Amino acid sequence: ALIIEGDKNQSRLKIISCIKARKYIENDCELFLAQVTRTVSKEKQVADVPVIRDFPEVFPEDLSGLSPPRQVEFRIDLIPGATPVARASYRLAPSELKELSEQQKELSEKGFIRLSSLPWGAPVLFVKKKDGSFRMCIDYQELNKLTIKNKYPLPRIDDL
Repeated sequence: ALIIEGDKNQSRLKIISCIKARKYIENDCELFLAQVTRTVSKEKQVADVPVIRDFPEVFPEDLSGLSPPRQVEFRIDLIPGATPVARASYRLAPSELKELSEQQKELSEKGFIRLSSLPWGAPVLFVKKKDGSFRMCIDYQELNKLTIKNKYPLPRIDDL
């Protein structure tokens, strides 16, 4: 199949009706016959983004784990005297509990999360995506209240 895409306003082809085509055929005229169909494009994929397509080594299909240790260590500073916060989890529907179990297993196998015995905890909730799958969201509001905010200003978009 030959697929031609383009701007319909710039085409020099003349489209004729089926009746007119039959008359031309009966008069032994040479014709070029094409069946025009409209296809709905599939959902956009990450690979459709030009930067990702041009630099595939930077954007692997699947991440294998956490990034290697860096020279700069990141840490979260807490307000002096802050005590650990562990909020009770939100109620989850059976489908969300199943999704939580699957996502925890997958993230653990990839090395993104690990078991912890720290007294900190934050509740999890799920938001349904357009495609029907679930996005896991972690509610860090209580932890954020106990952190010392960064003192350096963020650059204004106009200054960049």
